[in-house]
This record gives sequence, structure tokens and C-alpha cells, in this order.
Amino acid sequence: MKRAIFPGSFDPITLGHFDIIERGVTLFDELIIAIGVNADKKYMFSLEERKKFIEDCFKDNPKIKVVTYTGLTVHFCEQNNVDFILRGLRNPADFEFEKAIAHTNRDLAAIETVFLLTAAKTSYISSSIVRDVIRNNGDYTKLVPKPVRVK
Repeated sequence: MKRAIFPGSFDPITLGHFDIIERGVTLFDELIIAIGVNADKKYMFSLEERKKFIEDCFKDNPKIKVVTYTGLTVHFCEQNNVDFILRGLRNPADFEFEKAIAHTNRDLAAIETVFLLTAAKTSYISSSIVRDVIRNNGDYTKLVPKPVRVK
């Protein structure tokens, strides 16, 4: 069984994430969307809200599982029999950053990273941009899947 993890903070999940997940799930038998918990980071949405947003997005896809985790992604992979990490690339800066992480992960464990390029129509979207639009009362709904709504 080919299992992959798509890790991130997903604060919140964006249409870019959604696109990578929809395309990535076709490559694996199971795709685990893993929400990392970083105690040093300030989030706009609670862990429960972020998890619910993602679960609601993919509730009809039995190949997708949503979990939370702490610690190193490679340790999560080893503990859960996951051989692949799925990552999306928007631009050259993403590639350089993700390449360094992928090399480190491969050095730490037998984990292979698979990169997918984001679709052109979503390549400009990031969670930080979405948060900024929300903070400034802009129309964020064009940037996120339907289940992501601010109360």
C-alpha cells in the first residue's frame, strides 16, 4: 500500500492546498493530511477548526485521512508506516526551501518527497495572504474551499 502524508499547518487550508490534495490522492492508496502542531506559532484558527475545515472538504473521499501530530514529520511517517511526503511548489523560493527539507528528511529516514507544481490559477495563494485578507475584511472566499468560513 502506497501511503503519503501531506503535512502543513493549514491556517487555513487554501484552494492551492486543495488542488495539490485532489491531484496527489490519485498517486497514492491513502493520503494523510497531517496538521502539524507548533507551540511557538500563533494561529488564526484553532487546531479543531483547521481539522474540521479539511475533514469537511474531503468527507466523501475514503482515501483521505486527516490527523494532527507534533514533532518531526519523518518520525510521524516512521510511526505510521508512511513512505512518501507530498509537497506543493508555487515558485522557485518554495523549491529551494522544500529541497533542503526533503534532503534532511531523507538523511533522517527512508522517506521520499514527491513534489507537485501548483496549478497556475492557485499559485499566488498562500495561507498568510488569506489570513491578511480576512484580517482586513476582504473577500477571502475566492481563495479557500467552501467549508472554510469565518464566523
